[in-house]
This record gives sequence, structure tokens and C-alpha cells, in this order.
Amino acid sequence: MQLEVRPDPSEVGRARRWARSRLAGSGIRADEPLAETLVLLVSELVTNAVVHTGRSAVLRLVLPGAVTDETKDATVRLEVDDASDRAPVPRCAGGEATGGRGLALVDGLADRWGWSREGAGKRIWCELDRSSGGGGAAPACGDGGGAVAYQGFAYEVV
Repeated sequence: MQLEVRPDPSEVGRARRWARSRLAGSGIRADEPLAETLVLLVSELVTNAVVHTGRSAVLRLVLPGAVTDETKDATVRLEVDDASDRAPVPRCAGGEATGGRGLALVDGLADRWGWSREGAGKRIWCELDRSSGGGGAAPACGDGGGAVAYQGFAYEVV
């Protein structure tokens, strides 16, 4: 299932509502930690796509079927395709910065995430394992410039 997102920051709220309605249809309750984490990740990735590219994007959710003993450990996948071929660059935002924390949140909250080139653009994806309810807390930034390590990844501070 997918949603076409226009290049307008107000579309982020529509994307969150759409994701919540799809979660309800899959048997994932709105008050489950997984649902809350997934909606936050939708918000972050859709915001990145529309703000940094200024173009339309496609939000895609891959959800398990009805909750059963077999699907209670299922994985939920979120993908956002945008028209930019620029690689996502996680960064460490200062305490007063109003942005720059999105990919650090994705890294801290998702069980897995990554990106790939898709046609003339890219796809950023993340996965949440239902049994874990999402990843842990978002990692804290280092205390200075240079490279900062987050759970095995090294990011350049820009």
C-alpha cells in the first residue's frame, strides 16, 4: 500500500493519518509502542523527502496481516521514495538547532534502516520488528566536530 505525497510540508500530517489508518486495518493498535514509533518514523522520513527535495514522494508501508501467533513477531517496513539522487546524510544537530535530527531518530528507533538508488532518485527504508516494538532510544550526539559513531555507523557532522 502506498501514498503519493505532494511537495508541501503540510502533507506530513496527511501521511501520519494515512499510516495510522493502515495500522488499524492490520490489527496493530494505535497505543502499541510499535504504532507510535512507526508514525514518528513516517513523519521524519516524509519530512526529509518533501523539505530537502522540494518534489513529490511516495510513502509505502508493508504491514503484516491480521495478528495471529504466527505474525506477532512480524516485521513492519516503511519506505519513502523521492526524486533526489543525493545520499541521506545523518548529522548531529546542536542543542539550539530546529532540524537535523531526523536520521539520527530513524537510526535510534528502527531495528534496521538503509537506502538505495532507485531510478533517478532514492528509496530510504526502515524496519520495525513487531516483537521489539521498535528500536531503543535515539542516540546522543558527540561533544564536538568530526565523525560521530551511532550503533556501529560513523557519520560526518555537517
